[in-house]
Amino acid sequence: MENMKFSSEDVAQYLREHPEFFEEYAEMLTGIQVPHPHGGRAIPISERQIVALRDKNRVLQDKLGELIRFGEENGAITEKMHRLSVALLACDRLTDFMHGLNFHLREDFSVPHLALRLWDISAEDMELPEFTPVSTDIHILADSLLHPYCGSHVLDEIKGWFGEDAIRLRSFAIVALRAERTMGLLIMASEDPERFYPEMGIIYLAQLGELVSAALRRFTKPPNSAK
Repeated sequence: MENMKFSSEDVAQYLREHPEFFEEYAEMLTGIQVPHPHGGRAIPISERQIVALRDKNRVLQDKLGELIRFGEENGAITEKMHRLSVALLACDRLTDFMHGLNFHLREDFSVPHLALRLWDISAEDMELPEFTPVSTDIHILADSLLHPYCGSHVLDEIKGWFGEDAIRLRSFAIVALRAERTMGLLIMASEDPERFYPEMGIIYLAQLGELVSAALRRFTKPPNSAK
């Protein structure tokens, strides 16, 4: 017995199986000194437990603060989406619709650059740049885009829609607009390469696409007038 050695795990297992040890030797425990978790002097084991609880509480407070911050950010985005919804639904003319969409995305969502291309739409002014005919590649892209795309690579044709600003743009978000069929593309762009990046969440972008698509349905041509 005198030569028997116990590992740290053996001692820990014993203490787990015999919690009464702490009651029987309570006074001894108060005299045990352990290293401070953040360095420096040794402290009583009871104080070490208090420090550990404070550290855990600090971590929980940080996580709670993060959740509150996310909640506030999501609430702010929800409020902006609501204002955009109300504005788009109030438009009877397509030109007013496009003005409202541009205004809210730029002013409320701080999107610096926007491009919109539409087809199979009835409008009072078909000379607007939004109705400029697009290539087959754009139609294929729009039809195949089941989820919003975020990243730095876009077709040269799309870059051309931003005119002289195109050379400075580093990130893009592409959202397909569709109801029963695809009817356009909404592209948002930024000089900041991290504004629209591949790993970012796309929930609100998808909701934006659904909102704009639903609001545009009143302007779509009948199916037999499709391209």
